[in-house]
Amino acid sequence: MYPTEESDPFCLSAASATRLLAGAPWRRFASMGDSLAAGTGDPTPGYANLGWPDRLADMLRRARPDLAYLNAAKIGATTTKTLENQVGQVLEFGPDLIHISCGANDIWQPDPDLVEIGRNLRRIFARAAETGAQLTTFTLGAAFVVPRFPDWHDRVRALNDITRELAATHAAVLVDMWSHPVNSRPNLLSTDRVHFSTSGQAVMASELVKGLAGVLGTRSVTSDRASERCGKA
Repeated sequence: MYPTEESDPFCLSAASATRLLAGAPWRRFASMGDSLAAGTGDPTPGYANLGWPDRLADMLRRARPDLAYLNAAKIGATTTKTLENQVGQVLEFGPDLIHISCGANDIWQPDPDLVEIGRNLRRIFARAAETGAQLTTFTLGAAFVVPRFPDWHDRVRALNDITRELAATHAAVLVDMWSHPVNSRPNLLSTDRVHFSTSGQAVMASELVKGLAGVLGTRSVTSDRASERCGKA
C-alpha cells in the first residue's frame, strides 16, 4: 500500500512546517529554471494536487502572510533560455529567496556540452547571488532513465556535481534528490516517466522546508517530528 500525504514519513505536516519556518525573514520568493523549478507533475491519490513551489509558498505564508511569490520557470527551458528569458524577470521582482533548477533539458540533447552548461549555470547562480537573496536548489533524482541515452546516469551525475559545487559556492540550500529514498517508490513518476508526481513534489517541498529551517537555526527537524508523533499518540 502506498503512503498518503498524512502518513508519508518524508512529508511535514502544515503544523510542523509552520514551526520550522517560525521567524522566516523572506518576503519575496521566486523560482526559475525548467520543469523541476516549475513543479510539474501528475496528481497522486492521497496528496494535494500541488507542485513543490506552490507548496513551499503556502508554507512560507503561514509564517509570513505577506509573502509575494513568482514562478518564472518554464517547461523545456534550457540554461541558455533561462539566462535569456527568466533571470531578468526574477531580478526585477526583487526576491530575497530564489530557487534555481536548470540543466536537465541541456543534458537531454544528443551531445550535451557540459562546459557550456556549467558556464551558463555559474552565470545564473552568480546573478541571483548578487541580489543577496538566499538561494535554494535540487539535484536531479535517479528515478527516471532516458533509454536512448545509455550514459544517462553519467550525464545526471555530471550535472549534479555542477549543482553541488554552485550550492557550496553560494551557500545555497541544497536538497540532494539523487539518492533520496523516495526514488524507489513505484508511483513516484508521472505518466511521462520523467517528472515527479505530486507525492514526490510534496517530499521535495518538505525537504526544502527542513533546509531553510537549518538556515534559520530553528529547532531541529528530529525533535519537531518527535513532538508531532507524541501529539498524534
